[in-house]
Order: sequence, then C-alpha cells, then structure tokens
Amino acid sequence: MRMARIVLLFFAFVLFIQPCFAIKIGLQTQVGRTYIGTSTQGEIIDCKTNKLIFVMDKMKGYEFKAYKDIIAIKVDGKFCKINSNKIVIKPEEGGFVCVKRKWYRGHFQLINDGLGLTVINDLPIEQYLQGVVPAEMPSSWEHDAHKAQAIAARSYALANLGKRAKFGYDLKDTPEDQAYGGASAETVNTNDAVSETEGIVLTYDGKIIPAFYSASAGGKTSSSGQVWTKDLAWAKSVPSYDEGIKKKGHGVGMSQYGANNLAKKGYNAYQILKYFYSKNTKFAKINPEYYK
Repeated sequence: MRMARIVLLFFAFVLFIQPCFAIKIGLQTQVGRTYIGTSTQGEIIDCKTNKLIFVMDKMKGYEFKAYKDIIAIKVDGKFCKINSNKIVIKPEEGGFVCVKRKWYRGHFQLINDGLGLTVINDLPIEQYLQGVVPAEMPSSWEHDAHKAQAIAARSYALANLGKRAKFGYDLKDTPEDQAYGGASAETVNTNDAVSETEGIVLTYDGKIIPAFYSASAGGKTSSSGQVWTKDLAWAKSVPSYDEGIKKKGHGVGMSQYGANNLAKKGYNAYQILKYFYSKNTKFAKINPEYYK
C-alpha cells in the first residue's frame, strides 16, 4: 500500500475495497402509496427491461401505489398500471427528486415486494453524506466537528453496506442508522466538511469500522461491552467533554456535543476522532478508482 499524508502527523493508507459507486437509502418501507415529484422532467424506467415507461412533468407530484404485484401511477386523475414491480425514477441531469416533502439528489427505485412499496434513494456516498452531516449535527457548530462527523458517518455507512439488504437497500434514513435529510438539509458549511474529507474513513486492523456516535454521553463515553454484548477494541471509554448535557443515545464512540466542545478548544477533526476512538485506529482514504 502506498502511504498518503492527510494532515500534520496523521497518516492514512489507500484502502482498496470492492467497487462502491453508490449507496441505497430506504426512505419508506412497504407502504401502500407514496407521492413523488421531480424538479426537472423525470424518466420512469422499467428495471427489468430498461425501457422508458413514462416521462414525469417537472414540479408536478405523482401518486404511486402498490397494485397487486405491480405498481400503479396516478395520471390526470386516473391510476394507470405499470406492468413492473420495480422501477427507477431519474430526473434530468442536475435535477432533484421530491419524496416525503424533501428534495433529494440521485435517483429512486420503487419496489413492490407484495407487502407494499419500498422507496429507495440511490446516490453516490459523498452526496449522501451531504444530507447526513447537517441532519446529525447543527450546521452552526464548529467546522472541525462537522469534519469529524463526516468521517465518522462515512465510516459507519461503508462498514454497514447491505445492513438492510432484505428490504433492498443499505441503510434507513433515520437515527436507527443515520439521520439523512437529503438535499433539503444541506448547507454550505456542512457540504464543505464533506468535500474536505472526501473518501477518508476510520479503520482498525485494516478494516473500516462502523464508527458509532451519539448526541451526548453524559460526561463519559461507554465501552461497547457496557451497552451491547461485545467489547470492540476500537471503542473505548473516555471523558466525553459534554458535562451538563443529559445523556442522549447509546454513548459509544464519539459524543457529538463533545466533538463540538473539543473543536472549540482547538482540536482538529483528526484529533477529535483519535480522542474518542482507540489510538490504534488509522485514517484511510478509499482508492479513487473504485470510490467515485
């Protein structure tokens, strides 16, 4: 492996992983109906045949519902059957998709598995993180706290690819995995934090770790064995620098309030992460050949 300098005394190696072009995020699971629109014209494509089925008008909402084992769309007040149980909605280049009253980047899959419609946002991981960082951490907080959050969230996402595979996606859009607000949540500050840490992850023993974090540990973080059944070598218990803030979450790994307080004290993102996780963790950058 070739070595690549990241910042000051912190080094990372280039991590070669299986091609990872995008991540699939479940926004709705097995619902009876959903409402979707696009900011530009949007194409509906049959996943099985790759053929264009319908062109959605821009800035117009469409109702989709599960109909037996296929999907139906409401057009001009009437439902029309789409003879497929799996479709993709793609806006024109530069367009966004609206679901659950939020705008999202990337494109969407709709799947009828016989139990209802599952709505999946399929997009590059860096664009996903642009919607995670401001959903997980206030955009007014310190920039290095945002950068630490971006690295932790990227690590968690990549370590958990396929976690929700039985539903057809990788992660949920809720704090059960990671809060994700799509393009509607993005800010300039948090997008900069994502771009400035592009591709950087936390590793232990050559593997990306699911870098757990929570809002506040209430004064001291917990070892994983205190919360779950297994001790993780990279998850240690340390003072969390969030005294006076009620514990919120499992308390394992990085305290988000603690990260912000450390940033205020002059810690950079890499020092913050080294503080909350084992000193034996390392920073790695995903090989760009596979990452983009």
